[in-house]
Amino acid sequence: MPSPQRNSGFRVAWYASVVALALSVPGALTNAASAEGAPYKKGVVQDVSSGKVAGAVVHDGTTLLWKGIPYGKAPVGALRWKAPVSPDPWQDTFDATRAPGVGIQAAAGKIIGSEDCLDLDIYRPNTEETGLPVLVYIHGGNNQSGTSQEINAQQLAPAARAVVVSINYRLGLLGFNDLPALHTGDPREDSGNYTLLDISKSLDWIKENIASFGGNPGNVTVSGFSAGGRDVMAMLISPIFTGQFQKAISFSGGMTVADSAASAELIAKAIAPLVVQDKVKPTEVEAAQWLLSSDPAVKDYLYHLSADRLARLMPDAGIRMAAFPHLYNDGTVLPKDGFKTTRYNAVPLIMATGSNEFSLFARFDPAYSALKDDVLLAGGQEAKDYQFAVHYGSELYALFNAQESAEKMFDRYGAPIYTVRFAWGGNPQAVGERMGRLFGSFHGIWIPLLTGESTGFSANFPGSFKDPGARDLGGKFQQYITNFLWRGTPNGNGLVTWKSWENAGSGPTQLVLDADMKHAKVSMSHERQDYGKILRDLDADKSIPQADKEKIVKEVLDGRWFSRTLDRHYGNQNPWIGVD
Repeated sequence: MPSPQRNSGFRVAWYASVVALALSVPGALTNAASAEGAPYKKGVVQDVSSGKVAGAVVHDGTTLLWKGIPYGKAPVGALRWKAPVSPDPWQDTFDATRAPGVGIQAAAGKIIGSEDCLDLDIYRPNTEETGLPVLVYIHGGNNQSGTSQEINAQQLAPAARAVVVSINYRLGLLGFNDLPALHTGDPREDSGNYTLLDISKSLDWIKENIASFGGNPGNVTVSGFSAGGRDVMAMLISPIFTGQFQKAISFSGGMTVADSAASAELIAKAIAPLVVQDKVKPTEVEAAQWLLSSDPAVKDYLYHLSADRLARLMPDAGIRMAAFPHLYNDGTVLPKDGFKTTRYNAVPLIMATGSNEFSLFARFDPAYSALKDDVLLAGGQEAKDYQFAVHYGSELYALFNAQESAEKMFDRYGAPIYTVRFAWGGNPQAVGERMGRLFGSFHGIWIPLLTGESTGFSANFPGSFKDPGARDLGGKFQQYITNFLWRGTPNGNGLVTWKSWENAGSGPTQLVLDADMKHAKVSMSHERQDYGKILRDLDADKSIPQADKEKIVKEVLDGRWFSRTLDRHYGNQNPWIGVD
C-alpha cells in the first residue's frame, strides 16, 4: 500500500503516474495473470478450492450467477465466536442455484436465516473474457440484518465487464460481541469484531478462487452500503485488511468506531434479562456484572444460548451506536485511536451520499411511522415537522457520509478520495408524489441507478427509475463506476470530470448527480457543509413551533451516527459511545 502523504501535490502526482501506467501498458492493472485458482472456462460449472460449483445462466443469457458458495465453515457449536475457518471439501458438485444462507436476524417480528451464513454470490458476464475486475459488495442493515441479495448484479456484471461478489456474514451479537468471557487468547478473536474477520476471510477466498470465474485477484474493489459502507471505512484502518484490496467504495458509510469497554457494558445489559429468565442470576444488575466477568461459566452459558434468542436482542437500533455497538477499537483489528490513526490502507476511494439520506429513518421513526402518507402530504403541522426532521437529519447525515471523512482522512491518506452526492429524486413530476415529496434522494437510491435493478426500498417506486432522465443518469453513474473498477479513476471520455477531494477551502469537493425528465445533469461542486452552520440554521429556524423542534432534536435526531455534535450542542441524553 502507498504510505500516507501529507503533501496533496505529491498524492496527485503519484496517482497520475499510476493511472498513466494503467492506461498505457496493456494489462498493467486489469489483466494481470494469476497463479491463484483454476483457469476459467466459459460455463456454469467451475472449480474452487473445496470442489466443483454449478450455477445458472440468467438475465436473458447475458450473465452467469452462482449463489451461496461457502467461503467459511458454518460458525456453529465451538466455532460460534471464533475466527472463521475454511469450509470442508465436498465431493459432489455444489448446487449454487439455490437461495444463499443468510445470517440469523429479526425481520418483521420473525426470526429468519441461520448461523450457517458464511457464503457469497458471484455474477459475471456470460463470455469467455478473463482478467476482469472484481467488485466485492457488503450489504447494509446496521450489521444486524440484511442479505447478499440486497444487490442484484445481473445487469451490472455484463455492463461493467466485471465479476461482482456479494457476501453474507455473521450479524448482530453473533458478529459483534466483545464480552471478556469469550476471549480465547487470539487477539483477532478477542477483538469481538467477528464480522470483520468474516469479511477478511471472504477476501482470502476471493484471492484464491476468483480466477476460476474469470476475475483478476490483483484488481479487487471492496464496496458496501450503509453498515456495509461503514465496514469498508473500518477496513481502511484495519491492519488485518492490509493488501487485500486495491480500491474501495463506501455508499452512505462514514466513520464509526465503538469504545470496547462501553460496548461490553451495553451488551451485558442486553443479555442480562435472558440470564434472569434462565434463573442463573436473580437480578439483571447481578446478571450484567456476571456477564462482564471472565468466569468460564459465562462462556458456557453464552455458547448454549439459542441463536434466535440472541437475534432478538438490541432490536431497532435505528443507526444509533448505543442501541447496538459494533466495530470495536480493540487495538488489533481496529486501532485504539480509530480514524485518527496514521496507518491507513490507502487505496483510491469513493464515498457517496444522498441529499435526503435521513428520509427513510424519519418516516419509520416512532414519531411518524403511525401516520399515513396522506397526512404527511397534506401540508399540516405533522407534515411540516416531518420535513423539518428530514431536512436537518439529511444535512447532518450527508456531511457525515462523505465530507467529514474526507476532511479527517485527507492529510494522512496516501491515495485519491472522490465524493459524490445524489441529488436526483426530489422532483414529484419525475418520480411521483410519494417518492418526490416524502423521500427524495433516499438512503439507497443509488442501487437501481447503478445496477438497473430495483431492490430493497426502491422496489416501491419501480416506474420512477424508468424515464429517460433517470436512465441517462444511471448510465453515466454506471460508467463512472466501471472506469473506477478497471483503472482506479472514475473519469473517462464523455463524462464530466470528477475531481478528487481537496481540503483547500476553494478546492473541488463532490460530484453532484441529478437529472430532469429527459437528461442527466452532472456537475462538479466546490460546496462544503459545516456542522456549526447546520446547527445555527436549526437554532434560527422558526418554521415549526419551538416545542416541536425540541422534541425532534431530542427524540428523532438524537444519538444517530451523525448526531455527536448535535447531541453535545443540545445536551441530549442518548449516549454516543463512539471513538472521537
